Amino acid sequence: MKRVVLGLSAVLLLVAGCSSSGSGGKSSAPASAAASGSGSSSTALSGSITVYAAASLTEAFGTLSKQFQAAHPGTTVKTTYGASSDLSTQISQGAPVDVFASASTKNMTSLGSAAQNPTNFVSNTLEIAVPPSNPGKVSSVNDLAKSGVKVAVCDPAVPCGVVAAKVFTNAKIKVNPVAREKDVKSTLAIVQSGEVDAGLVYVTDVRAAGAKVKGVTIPSSVNASTEYPIATLKSAKNAALASAFVAYVLSATGKKVLTADGFSNP
Repeated sequence: MKRVVLGLSAVLLLVAGCSSSGSGGKSSAPASAAASGSGSSSTALSGSITVYAAASLTEAFGTLSKQFQAAHPGTTVKTTYGASSDLSTQISQGAPVDVFASASTKNMTSLGSAAQNPTNFVSNTLEIAVPPSNPGKVSSVNDLAKSGVKVAVCDPAVPCGVVAAKVFTNAKIKVNPVAREKDVKSTLAIVQSGEVDAGLVYVTDVRAAGAKVKGVTIPSSVNASTEYPIATLKSAKNAALASAFVAYVLSATGKKVLTADGFSNP
């Protein structure tokens, strides 16, 4: 009788052990599935973001935004382009922005901790844009200082205006612009309209304009460049989507698009 009791006890202990192990396995499976589901929903991208970007990024970011949205159905990238200095001011005054891409580190730095982990992703140099007929017969940067040659530049507060001033200093010439435009696209537009003989814009803008203007190269010995940082903003309402878009811009795919548009490595 004693042996039977002992045998039954052993069986009961074995069943209890199996039951405990089985129940642990069942509970861990759903937990794992829940964790996986939670991870997948946390990484799933949706909604929209507002991106503020330098005017010179118009073509490249237009392409990148379309590609990003195609890769993540259900997302929307709303982009506003303008002078980096103006965009930075608007952000500091509370404009609801998720991502900022500036044509100057200065305009990014001025935002302080509001800009999270700024990363320089491209650089840009200047080129002289002239109308296709080149009425001012501009063939070098020195020609911009000639009497009668009408020159347009960006406003001194705008990154492309800052870089233009550096070019004039490097070339040791004095230029009296007849127009100082709000951003690089406005400077390019006044050249295309024929209102001026030449304008200092980025190499990327000359490329984007195609046959509408002709480019006159500025020697590297006197040319100047600017670096472009990009960052998510601390106040971003859709931080996950903002971070994903920044990562996309910094990716090999983003670099390919930016390089094709004429941007250089920082």
